[in-house]
Amino acid sequence: MGAQVSGGGDQGAAAPKSPSRAGRDLRAAIAVGVGLGAVILFALFTVRQLFIGVVAIAVAVSVYELTGALKRAADIRVVLVPVLVGAQAVVWLAWPFGRDGVLTAFVVTVLVCLLWRLKDGADGYLRDVTASVFTVVYVAVFGSFAVMLVVPEDGVFRVLCFLIGVVLSDTGGYAAGVFFGKHPMAPTISPKKSWEGFAGSMVAGVVGGALTVHLMLDGQWWHGALFGAALVVTATTGDLVESLIKRDLGLKDMGTLLPGHGGLMDRMDSLLPSAVVSWLLLNAFVPV
Repeated sequence: MGAQVSGGGDQGAAAPKSPSRAGRDLRAAIAVGVGLGAVILFALFTVRQLFIGVVAIAVAVSVYELTGALKRAADIRVVLVPVLVGAQAVVWLAWPFGRDGVLTAFVVTVLVCLLWRLKDGADGYLRDVTASVFTVVYVAVFGSFAVMLVVPEDGVFRVLCFLIGVVLSDTGGYAAGVFFGKHPMAPTISPKKSWEGFAGSMVAGVVGGALTVHLMLDGQWWHGALFGAALVVTATTGDLVESLIKRDLGLKDMGTLLPGHGGLMDRMDSLLPSAVVSWLLLNAFVPV
């Protein structure tokens, strides 16, 4: 769903061939990021409904990675079939029915999860159902807001404002953190994330938001600056939240699918909450 050069979260593959100062295979990370970006741009600028398919695939892979990590690390047994099917329903119903479709698919998925898990008995029932619901919300419901961004006639540019904002936040934070980072932001959660990196994210995000919202959506530049600042906060928070989840589970990465990045879920961390905030703010600043 997005191509990123991360701004200081838990880093890529376990044994990179040519690590950068941030301890990752930067060449591989850039190559993967460019490839993912190319897929997204192709979908957006050919038939924009293809973007739903891109989101749906990203959600499916991320759900699989997250549920696998929960099972391996903590023996938390997410009810995989209802969660995978329900997550797809949440994403695909977001286009024709908007929030009503998302809410309906989510509620039905929760009910199915409650029933599906009954057959395995009481041991761990609450834990497994809670993790199942969390997975649907965290990945699919949040991801559905990216789909709702692309629905309006100017949806391609709304999605681009969202993605460019997150990429600039991550890239600005990564660069500033590598070269200037001295003061840890959250040393017990993500030791490589610094306040200097956050400042770099904020500068890049605010400038990028002001430019993209004004030039692409004909919005007020200061609305764009606020939009960019908000994305920096949500992207950084999303990165920290996933880092905390991985620390709780004792994992470095959610998966190994993407060289230089880890799993796809490791690249979705800043995108998922930012999709929600992007939809809310762009609807407020640039009404459909």
